[in-house]
Amino acid sequence: MNNIVSRILLWPFSLIYGGIISLRNVFYDAGLLKSTQFYIPVINVGNLSIGGTGKTPHIEHLIKLLSPYLNIATLSRGYKRKSKGFRFVRHNDNAMDSGDEPLQFKVKNPNITVAVAESRNIGIPMIVQSHPQTQVILLDDAFQHRSVKPDLNILLTEYSNLFVDDYLLPSGRLREPRDAYKRADIITVSKCPAEISLSERTEIINKIKPLDNQRVYFSRYKYLNPYFIFDRSITVELKEDLHVVLISAIANVDYLLSYLESICEVDNVMKFEDHHYFSEFEVEQFKKINDNVSFDNSVFLTTEKDAMRLAIHRDYLIKHQIPIFVLPIEVEFIHDDAPAFEKDVKSFLLNYKH
Repeated sequence: MNNIVSRILLWPFSLIYGGIISLRNVFYDAGLLKSTQFYIPVINVGNLSIGGTGKTPHIEHLIKLLSPYLNIATLSRGYKRKSKGFRFVRHNDNAMDSGDEPLQFKVKNPNITVAVAESRNIGIPMIVQSHPQTQVILLDDAFQHRSVKPDLNILLTEYSNLFVDDYLLPSGRLREPRDAYKRADIITVSKCPAEISLSERTEIINKIKPLDNQRVYFSRYKYLNPYFIFDRSITVELKEDLHVVLISAIANVDYLLSYLESICEVDNVMKFEDHHYFSEFEVEQFKKINDNVSFDNSVFLTTEKDAMRLAIHRDYLIKHQIPIFVLPIEVEFIHDDAPAFEKDVKSFLLNYKH
């Protein structure tokens, strides 16, 4: 009831915000504002909402799919980094240098080029100039940034919060009006449950109403065995007698928490705002919790993105032997969507012409 009342109260502000964004889109569509298209394939993975749809693991899926054949670069804004301007991400950076997600790309894929820049129009030429062997650039979260025109635009929408059911900021989570989905080439419904029927897929597709040139796919997360934050060779198995304290600073923890509660004992959930930088005081609280744990088989569990920011406190965590494990995830496409999605992406690249 409170959500309904707040949505009604905020609706006038959503109308004003929507009017401004719609006017901007009209200017781009009419050519009054210019979108730059580059002489290299650019694939964007983005969404209409303010986060939580799974952009990072879907970009990693593309990296895994394409890196055996092509020289890949990723370009992100580097949200909440402390540095400014364009920079290449190095393996020994910390999250404050480059942002958590770009650092995650580099740590997990040291052979690809990873860069950050506030302006994609500046970032793309800088990548190509410094790394002329680059064959494709993956843009992270640039659906709203229309100053660059991607050659393949992939839009994510979360199964439990489809953009067609959402509202514009501030009464909802949408950064653009719903009809902005028409700019997408591929729409992926992310974070689906383990089993989703064909009839439910059809119902969702009918709600989205894709255009004739758009394809709709469905994906879910596959969770792997957690590894120790500073040594990937040390792993634990998620099972019913494992006690977990979850440390989470991601946009939406519900999907992850539902999975963990189905497979092990979740004793505590320590939730922080998305991309939160953990303070020394907070890390000290982790130590106090660990000191008072009464189970031998108890660990702290966190996401790969959060691990990038926790690693800033490496010396303290190692000194006090705080058992923080990282839960890796992979994207899986449901039913027969995997080969169809891969064929779509590869066909785009094989037939790319500028």
